[in-house]
Amino acid sequence: MRPSELLHTTPAGLYCPAGGFHIDPVRPVERALITHGHADHARAGHAHVMATRQTLDIMAIRYGDDFAGATQVAILGQRTRIGDVNVSFHPAGHVLGSTQIAVETDGLRIVASGDYKRRADPTCEPFEVVPCDVFITEATFGLPVFRHPDSADEIAKLLASVRLFPERAHLVGAYALGKAQRVIRMLREAGHDAPIFIHGALARLCDYYAGEGVDLGSLEPATLDKGATAKDFSGAIVIGPPSAFADRWARRFPDPVSCFASGWMRIRQRARQRGVELPLILSDHCDWDELTATIRETGASEVWVTHGREEALVRWCQINQIRARPLHLVGYEDEAE
Repeated sequence: MRPSELLHTTPAGLYCPAGGFHIDPVRPVERALITHGHADHARAGHAHVMATRQTLDIMAIRYGDDFAGATQVAILGQRTRIGDVNVSFHPAGHVLGSTQIAVETDGLRIVASGDYKRRADPTCEPFEVVPCDVFITEATFGLPVFRHPDSADEIAKLLASVRLFPERAHLVGAYALGKAQRVIRMLREAGHDAPIFIHGALARLCDYYAGEGVDLGSLEPATLDKGATAKDFSGAIVIGPPSAFADRWARRFPDPVSCFASGWMRIRQRARQRGVELPLILSDHCDWDELTATIRETGASEVWVTHGREEALVRWCQINQIRARPLHLVGYEDEAE
C-alpha cells in the first residue's frame, strides 16, 4: 500500500479509508481520532471519538458531556484494530493528554504528530519518538529564525520584573489550555509561592490539571468582588487568556506590566502590535532545530508538513534527501500561541 492510500487529505481533514476514520477532522464525521484538546484539533459533533482519557475530559469541559455520540479511551502505546489497520497513541508533549497517532498496515507506518514539543514540561507526558515510514509534522515555527530560548530563563525574567516593580501587577497572557498551567507550574518550580490570580476562563481547566496531579499552588480569582480594590493586586502575577487583555477586565489592575507567553514573542513587531511590555518566549510547539531533529530521529523516509510554515521545512527535507510535501490542510490555527 502506498502512503497516500493509507492516509490522505479530504475537506474534513486527514482520512484513513482502510480504517474509516479521520484524524483531527475540522467538521463533524462518523469516526474521529483526536490528538489533543485544543479547539482547532478537537471539535464537537462527531458520532464517535477516540482519544486519551484526558483529552476526552477536556473536550467535555469545553463542549459539555454530549460533545460526541460515543467515546472510546485510547491507552498510550496500546494497539487497537480499526477496520483493516492498527492504530496506537503516543505522547506528544504538547499539553495534558496530547498524543501522536500511529496508523499501520502491511508493514507501513504513518505517524500523525498533531501538535508537539520537545521541551521539558512539568504538566504533561514528554514527547515519544515513534519510528515510522512517514512522519506528519506540524510547522508552526518552521522557519530557521525561530529558536526558542531556555524556558526557565523566561520565567526568571518574569520574576525579576516582579521584584523590580513591586507596586505593579504583572498581567500574563497565556492560552487557557496548556500554556497557562505550564506557566503557573514553572513559577512554582522557580520558588514563587505567593497566590497567583487567574481569569475566570482558566478556572475549570486549572482545577482539572490540579485534579490530575499537577500542583499549581494557591490560585485566586482575579476579581474585585467582596470589597477588594485594585491595590490588592500590586506586586501580583495575574494570568488570563490573551483575549481578556483587550477588554475592561485588564483595566482594573494598577499600572500593569503587560506580558505575553508565546513563541511568537520572538518577533518583536508582534510584541509591539499587542502592546506587550514584557514578552515571554514560551512555546508549546517545537522550534526549527527541534523540528528538524525530530524528523531525523523518527527515521522517516518521507515527511508530510502541515499547518504552519510548510515550504521551508519541505525544502530542508529535500536538501537532506528526505521526500517531503506540504499537505495544505485548512482549519488549524495557532490557537495555543
